[in-house]
Amino acid sequence: MIEAFLTALVTVFSGVHLLYLAGGVTLGLAIGIFPGLGGIAGLSLLLPFLYGMDPTSALAMLIGLVAVIPTSDTFTSVLMGIPGSSGSQATVLDGFPLAKKGEAARALGAAFAASLFGGLFGAAVLTAFVLIARPVILAFGSAELFMLTLLGLSMVGVLAGNSLVKGLSACGLGLLLGSVGGAPATGEFRMTFGNFYLMDGIPLVVVGLGIFALPEIIDLLRQNRAISEASELGSGWLDGVKDLVRHKWLAFRCAVIGCIVGALPGLGGSVVDWIAYGHAVQTSKDKENFGSGDIRGVLAPESSNNAKEGGGLIPTLLFGIPGSGSMAVFLGGMVLIGLEPGPSMVGNNLDITYTIVWSLALANVLGAGACLLLSKWVAKLTTIPYALMAPFMITVICFAAFQATRDLDDLISLVAIGVLGVLMKRFGWPRPAFLIGFVLASGMETYLYQALQFDGIGFLTKPGVLIIGVLIALSIFFAVRHIANSQQELGAKPEVDNTSVPQNRMPQILFAGAIWLAFAYGFYDAMQRTLLGGVFTAGVCGLMLVLTSVVIFKLVKGNINDTVNFDSEVAEGYAFDRSVASMLHYVYWLVGLVVACYLFGYVISTALFFMLFLLVKARTSIVKTGVLTASALVFMLALAHVMVLELPRGLLQDAVNMPWPLG
Repeated sequence: MIEAFLTALVTVFSGVHLLYLAGGVTLGLAIGIFPGLGGIAGLSLLLPFLYGMDPTSALAMLIGLVAVIPTSDTFTSVLMGIPGSSGSQATVLDGFPLAKKGEAARALGAAFAASLFGGLFGAAVLTAFVLIARPVILAFGSAELFMLTLLGLSMVGVLAGNSLVKGLSACGLGLLLGSVGGAPATGEFRMTFGNFYLMDGIPLVVVGLGIFALPEIIDLLRQNRAISEASELGSGWLDGVKDLVRHKWLAFRCAVIGCIVGALPGLGGSVVDWIAYGHAVQTSKDKENFGSGDIRGVLAPESSNNAKEGGGLIPTLLFGIPGSGSMAVFLGGMVLIGLEPGPSMVGNNLDITYTIVWSLALANVLGAGACLLLSKWVAKLTTIPYALMAPFMITVICFAAFQATRDLDDLISLVAIGVLGVLMKRFGWPRPAFLIGFVLASGMETYLYQALQFDGIGFLTKPGVLIIGVLIALSIFFAVRHIANSQQELGAKPEVDNTSVPQNRMPQILFAGAIWLAFAYGFYDAMQRTLLGGVFTAGVCGLMLVLTSVVIFKLVKGNINDTVNFDSEVAEGYAFDRSVASMLHYVYWLVGLVVACYLFGYVISTALFFMLFLLVKARTSIVKTGVLTASALVFMLALAHVMVLELPRGLLQDAVNMPWPLG
């Protein structure tokens, strides 16, 4: 073992290995900064270049890319409120408000320091556990994984804001949307309306960008200002590192969570940041700043999502079972270069395993250092008037959404979920709770079905299930206490000025009524399926019909000062400010872009959108508009070429048979 350890150390610090590792890190930085792509797309881009490469060098590039994406995807999450990937969605909640306050430097410093700590911790755990992890991993069956999804759902309480009933209903809506498509147990198609696109379900990338990114873009455009009001970005680069030292035990606990969740097949990066964020809120005495710029809300998810890469490599190397989508592609890369995952990785190939471990640690150091060097310049984006940035960000988001399944329906789903996100933000329905429900829906139903098939109802008596059940009970206890404390604090405050309380509750009632109808249709659809195909959605919808009925009742008959009654148009003063554009104004721009893509093709539509938006909204000169539009198109076409992505041609180009790249 010692010999393998030392051999790996020599290999990692060889010149060729370092060169390829730096190449992987560089590509990971580029992919991570680009919103919505993430590790799966990055690794998929890299695979074609691995043919014929030396296995050690190829591994260096793979590990360099895997390690740095969870670090570099923080840029857009903090600076623009756009999740860089599924693992950085929770970072948006507090990172983006910090950027708005002019503390982007502090938020990025804390995020990169936490990412470095989490990555090194994950590598250390992988080093120690690689020989003893096999029995631990095998102890987790479908029953235990189902309970872990319930543990994730129990975090909804602390992410529900001031209204628990709204938070639970939003989570139920996410579960319902996540159930669209084939039922895991029977393969029956649910709520697809005969649409082929919906039969595979809606991609997580589309939902994440729609529910978080588009509402923030629209909100900033309505305010017609830069992201940060401060002329300086703040001098908090070292302050962010000091924040990590101050909250070192929080970062340590979240890194442990990241390793555990990452090592469990099927959960992966889509949920680990939310579990860590929920843990940070639950274990904090002063919770009032979470969601409005608390540095702990940045440290927790960032330390966990980097640590999960080390954890995710454990089942991937030992069993050939990927813990997440990116690990699945990584597994394909290993096979491609002639490495067979399994027991041999801790036997004859132990030196290669430790080469992977040391490469992971070194790549985290290189990635965090590179991000710190770049962040001073990247962070200046927050001081640019948003009307100049918006068309580029919208184009990037649409491109990222389209590459999910390479279908124009991705763009329709993006805008539809974006409108839902705008309305949820306006009426105080927590979007994090919605996203947690969506992420966990498929796995939750699959694991429940498998647990019942293998063990029947007796799975509830298994030791692992009972232990996780205790953790769920504690999580619910802390969540209920958090809600009770929040309501007591609200009650202790002086009487709220009625100008900030919505008097006209009809818009809220109509929105809640629309959600009630969605659950009613979901229940009706479930009744048309077999027992196994419809029992999950029927149960969810039945419970949510009761909860949304409570919301509607409170809005119709309840006290006007009830926490259910919320409308940001009134609370933010937009309803009384004639200078602020209508909420639907920019939605029409997005709808117009999607319709134009169907008619004229993606590239032509993007060019027209860019020029019109810059001329009308940003009021730029014709020359500047032309230069910015051309630059955006060149960048987009180059990226599409690298990804072998054929952009939509549109009805017009199909009619006249125009060649790509105008399609």
